[in-house]
Amino acid sequence: MRMARPALKTLTTGPPEAKGEFIRLCSSGRLKDALHHPFRDVLWSDPTLFAHVFRACRAIPLLHQLHAFAATCGAAADRFTTNNLMLAYADLGDLPTACSLFERIPSRNVMSWNILIGGYIKNGDLGSARKLFDEMPTRNVATWNAMVAGLTNAGLDEDSLGFFLAMRREGLHPDEFGLGSVFRCCAGLSDLVSGRQVHAYVVRCGMDIDMCVGNSLAHMYMWSGWLAEGEAVLKALPSLTVVSFNTTIAGRTQNGDSEGALEYLSMMRGIGLAADVVTFVSIITCCSDLAALAQGQQVHAQVIKAGVDKVIPVITCLVHMYSRCGCLGDSERVYSGYCGLDLFLLSAMISACGFHGQGHKAVELFKQMMNAGARPNEVTFLALLYACSHSGLKDEGLEFFELMTKTYGLQPSVKHYTCIVDLLGRSGCLDEAEALILSMPVRADGVIWKTLLSACKTQKNFDMAEQIAERVIEFDPRDSAPYVLLSNIRATSRRWGDVSELRKNMREKNVRKEPGVSWVELKGQVHQFCTGDKSHPRQGEIDEYLEEMMAKIRQCGYAPDMSMVFHDMEDEEKEVSLTHHSKKLAIAFAFLSLPEGVPIRIMKNLRVCDDCHVAIKLMSQVTGRDIVVRDVSRFHHFRDGKCSCGDYW
Repeated sequence: MRMARPALKTLTTGPPEAKGEFIRLCSSGRLKDALHHPFRDVLWSDPTLFAHVFRACRAIPLLHQLHAFAATCGAAADRFTTNNLMLAYADLGDLPTACSLFERIPSRNVMSWNILIGGYIKNGDLGSARKLFDEMPTRNVATWNAMVAGLTNAGLDEDSLGFFLAMRREGLHPDEFGLGSVFRCCAGLSDLVSGRQVHAYVVRCGMDIDMCVGNSLAHMYMWSGWLAEGEAVLKALPSLTVVSFNTTIAGRTQNGDSEGALEYLSMMRGIGLAADVVTFVSIITCCSDLAALAQGQQVHAQVIKAGVDKVIPVITCLVHMYSRCGCLGDSERVYSGYCGLDLFLLSAMISACGFHGQGHKAVELFKQMMNAGARPNEVTFLALLYACSHSGLKDEGLEFFELMTKTYGLQPSVKHYTCIVDLLGRSGCLDEAEALILSMPVRADGVIWKTLLSACKTQKNFDMAEQIAERVIEFDPRDSAPYVLLSNIRATSRRWGDVSELRKNMREKNVRKEPGVSWVELKGQVHQFCTGDKSHPRQGEIDEYLEEMMAKIRQCGYAPDMSMVFHDMEDEEKEVSLTHHSKKLAIAFAFLSLPEGVPIRIMKNLRVCDDCHVAIKLMSQVTGRDIVVRDVSRFHHFRDGKCSCGDYW
């Protein structure tokens, strides 16, 4: 005898309740439970419920089975159900089946067209989306929104703005989602004029207090460098949300106000809002920019507490932050805590190794990636070439450049070529480096010529340096770097008259040399030092300590390198000037302030000079302390009288 199926409690109250429970199960992703008896009977009795099943489906094989089930029930003939089935196929990337369904719909509505256009956009086929858009008999706001958002997300900001203007000419009013995309495209174009015009339109429509519109508008202003205007927009909103704070934090980070961004994090926590992944990514970036290790460690603890320490963008930022703060070991520990293989994370770790002069480690990581079957992209190769150029791995670097262009068919940017020029220049192949610049298919910029100019100085090819400096000045007559390098080269040759003439030329053109600044973080506070500066409250102690330290390293063979003083003065004055370079002042303060055994970490905005490099090596030897110095292009780890760069920087 066949046994009757036991009824579930949820069905005892009748069909309406059963339908409600069926929809709830689908909405919460519990598709297996929804399709179990007796809910399957509910589906038989009301085929329109198939729409909920299709939206909950996350796998193509199961969708094929449900499609067949709907056809058996006769539900597939219903346009509403077919539209949702088509949406499911499009979302799962099966566009051929979605197109086939679209062609078989006897009487398509706007939703049918919008679903297929959205499917094309989601799968990156903007050409097919545009073709379908042009063929549509009628369009609604959702149609235009989809195209504007799709073009903006693809970086086609000019086309996106053009679609928005065409939409307005047809008399349609965009909703908050469309306006959000328009403000993002104005930000991408740095088109503040158009952004202000759309802002005026938003005010007229009374949508300036909409949260979605307001946050997008604020982002547009901040991205364009108008922080005050962006913050004014946010303050006018009914309330501040996590998105609002994220917008401000990202805006301040983008505009170089990392300290202000950190203050907003405190404000955000003060009113009880919890940071999300976007917040942490921006804040960790701030700590990287400031090289604020203590704050970065605190944020890392918050990341772990929030349970987002396994999220790839957060891990990637942590790797970068620890690297920028001089803690390569911590970067490696964060990286090794992730079990998978992510290209961006791996590229960040390769970059960190290169930044710290660990070119062989970077190469090993790259080989591990290749063995795992991952395909490197332009970012990966840029990090790898940078690592090779800063570790003297000329042959390996040239081999990887060939691998990038010939094996993987990737087109090098000017940044990739700059790494190769740096690689060749540091190796003494100046003529080969210049020939590469003149023959490369991309347009040279000032940076690549400055890279070659710096190599000329390192290799003491002063005649070539004079010629290259002229090229650099042509790119940007207000850039102080070529003038300073040229002045230093002439000073090294004791051509004081030419030095004086060059400095006069700089004054006439109002070109200002960037002052050398070094800083050290102590208990969350940053202490900054400039060469010859006497303003620090502990300056007397610093001078006294420096005098003692210089005496100790002289006993170990230190002799001041007078060629590093690029002014015509007596030797005694030169020695005093060298002693009070900003790096030495910062290191002396750190020795006075930090307990024994704690590594000293100094940040520097310019390249470490030869004299300081020799002196710091000897300081590490006589004190037994690890000293880490970050300059404009890399880290130097000094220990026991040696530097990690191997005197190659």
